[in-house]
Amino acid sequence: MAAQKIGKKIVGYHVAKPEEKPAAAKPRVEEGTEGKVIRMHEKLERPEMLVGATYKIKPPVAEHAMYVTINDIVLNHGTKHEARRPFEIFINSKNLDHYQWIVALTRIMSAVFRKGGDVTFLVEELKAVFDPRGGYWKPGGKYMPSLIAELGEVVEKHLVSIGMMTSPGLDEHQRALIEQKRAEFEARAAQQDAFAENPFPEGAQLCAKCNTTAVVMMDGCMTCLNCGDSKCG
Repeated sequence: MAAQKIGKKIVGYHVAKPEEKPAAAKPRVEEGTEGKVIRMHEKLERPEMLVGATYKIKPPVAEHAMYVTINDIVLNHGTKHEARRPFEIFINSKNLDHYQWIVALTRIMSAVFRKGGDVTFLVEELKAVFDPRGGYWKPGGKYMPSLIAELGEVVEKHLVSIGMMTSPGLDEHQRALIEQKRAEFEARAAQQDAFAENPFPEGAQLCAKCNTTAVVMMDGCMTCLNCGDSKCG
C-alpha cells in the first residue's frame, strides 16, 4: 500500500480488525455431577430417527378419524439424566376441510416443543377451546367441548406417558369421598320393598299374560319363567 501524507492534526484512531464469524450454535448444556446435561432448545438438530406414538381421534360428529403422531427426542441417552421430550407433532385426516388449520396448528406446536422449557401449558390452552356449534359426548360419557379440546387431551395423555406431567386423576381422599357419596345415593334410590329383588334373569321382558318381567328366550321361543306362557304354544 502506498504511503499517504496527513496534513491535519491526529485527534484519535482505531485499529481495523477483520469481522469475526459468529460461532456455530451448540447444544445447551449444563455441568452436572457426571459430565454435561443437554437441555431442550430450538437449536437442537433433529436426529435421523425419533421415537413416538400415534393416537386415534374419532369424534361422533366427524365422518373420518384423525390420527395424531407425536415424536419425541431422547436427551442424555444412557445416563441418569435421560429424558424424552416432545419434538414434533403431525395430524393426518382424510377430511380436507381441516387441512389449513391442521398444518398451521402442527407447525406452531412443533415450534413450541422445540423451544424447550415447560410446554405443558399447551394442554390447558387446547382444552379450553369451545366449538360454537356445540361439543360432543365420547364413549364412556365424557363431554368434549370441541375437536381441538380432544387434541389437547391427546397431548396431555402423551406428556403423562413420558413423565412430563402427572396424571390428572383424583387423589385418595377425593376418590374416597366420591365412593361415599355414590353409596349414599344408591342407598336412597334403592327400592325398599318386596319387589326390590328380581328372581328372574336381568334383561327379561314383560309377560303379557301375568304382567311379570320374566320372559326370556328358551329353545328358540319366548317363554315366561313365571307362568310358563310360550309363543310356541
